[in-house]
Amino acid sequence: MFETIIISVGILFICFVFLAIQVFFSKKKKFPDTHVSQNKAMRERGIHCVQTQDWEERHRKGLYD
Repeated sequence: MFETIIISVGILFICFVFLAIQVFFSKKKKFPDTHVSQNKAMRERGIHCVQTQDWEERHRKGLYD
């Protein structure tokens, strides 16, 4: 049990270090944006995030008329 916790904490620490290295040594100095609307391939296919799709459906003409 204790070994599992130590291994889990070690893996989390390594992931945190790699993310920090990416943020500190990149030119942008910010976390990468993982939002669907920022993905070029998704935009070309017309795929939006669920919040945008929900807003579009609620404001579509004739939905509640």
